[in-house]
Amino acid sequence: MPHKVNVKNRTLFQGDNLDFLREINSECIHLIATDPPFNKNRNFQSTPDKLGTGAGFQDRWKWDTDIHPEWVESIEDNWKGVHAAIHYAMAAYGQDMAAFLCFLGIRLIEMHRILRPDGSLYLHCDPTASHYIKALLDAIFGRKNFRNEIIWYYKNASRGKKQFAKSHDVLFWFAKNADSAVFNRESLLVPFDSGMTAWRYSRGGQKGKPAPKGKTPDDVIIMPSLNAMSKERTGYPTQKPLALYERIIEASTKPGDWVLDPFCGCATTPLAAERLGRKWIGMDEWKNVKEVLLGRMNQTGMLGETTLKGKQGNLAKLRGQVILTKKPPVRTTKGPESPPQFSAPFRLAAPRPSQTRAQMMQQLIEQQTGDILRDGESEITCPGCNRSFSDYLYFELDHKIPRSEGGGNEIENRMLLCIPCNRIKSNDKTLTGLIKTNKRLGRYNW
Repeated sequence: MPHKVNVKNRTLFQGDNLDFLREINSECIHLIATDPPFNKNRNFQSTPDKLGTGAGFQDRWKWDTDIHPEWVESIEDNWKGVHAAIHYAMAAYGQDMAAFLCFLGIRLIEMHRILRPDGSLYLHCDPTASHYIKALLDAIFGRKNFRNEIIWYYKNASRGKKQFAKSHDVLFWFAKNADSAVFNRESLLVPFDSGMTAWRYSRGGQKGKPAPKGKTPDDVIIMPSLNAMSKERTGYPTQKPLALYERIIEASTKPGDWVLDPFCGCATTPLAAERLGRKWIGMDEWKNVKEVLLGRMNQTGMLGETTLKGKQGNLAKLRGQVILTKKPPVRTTKGPESPPQFSAPFRLAAPRPSQTRAQMMQQLIEQQTGDILRDGESEITCPGCNRSFSDYLYFELDHKIPRSEGGGNEIENRMLLCIPCNRIKSNDKTLTGLIKTNKRLGRYNW
């Protein structure tokens, strides 16, 4: 059953969206529509003298500097398909694509969790990473919940001389559950190309049944991108048309539903949701996102006396209604989490030369005690259960990332575990998974 949203309407979170996503209640959001980084290997900066002045972000990714070990461990323990998608991207493209997918994947896992059973995700990307992102989404949402690959064809592309013009972006639509996903077909119908008349007629010339109002639109949206002279333009470096996101929101939500954008940038998704009478949440690291949203509302005529239910329509009141905060919400629900899908017998980092077992034991003893154990004079603490022992012979050498998951034999992937922990860990848990198991069983620091 869907849960209650633990965030107020019109909230903008400033900071790392992972911190906020992890604290939003499970299965409470109707739609996530977002335009994340694309791994373009460049820095983006805003146009001066516009609403978005000062905005920018780095779309470059490095495995060694941008990826937190906890993300990798969580993926390896719980999301084998995601782990596989990242591994193959590393092999086919390189470490920068793998780093980008790890960054995005750990956030998509949380987005999947917070979507309602009838909810949907629309993720905007381009050919730089679209095929790798599709594999990532298949692993998280399940390939049966893929609904459409929507092509946004914007025509006004630059024309090169050595290849076809690059004139489209991609929006992947995945449902939480394809059987129950909202799709407001009647509000999206487009005219028939055949020029069908308003009534069908029988052979005898008598008036028959009304003709259909229109047809389901194609999965290609023809809409110009925003040029530098557009009135809608804020100067934000990757701004998308408001009409594009209004179409998405109208397709998969109803008035009063909740819309979330974890990479809201210049607030196109919140603005579109507000215009269509939906509740919304935005997230971005940019500190001026609230002022840009209010400025865009003013430019589009949304702050007049007849808007916002008729009596609230002025800038001062709306400024108070839009909440900008750096504090994560308080989550009141758990799960449901998806189980691992299959084992992946490989690892995400290049192996290093191994030492002998005796050398590793000696080095790890010194690291964990600060001294070499002699005659039981020093204590060594097991990282799995946090208990201390005076006899180092009570410890065994094990892998942090298990060999079944591709963990190597180098010293950086080895640790000393007490014998009970080594038995519990077996060959299918990381250290993080072992600690969680021990805490659940009441064996942590017992």
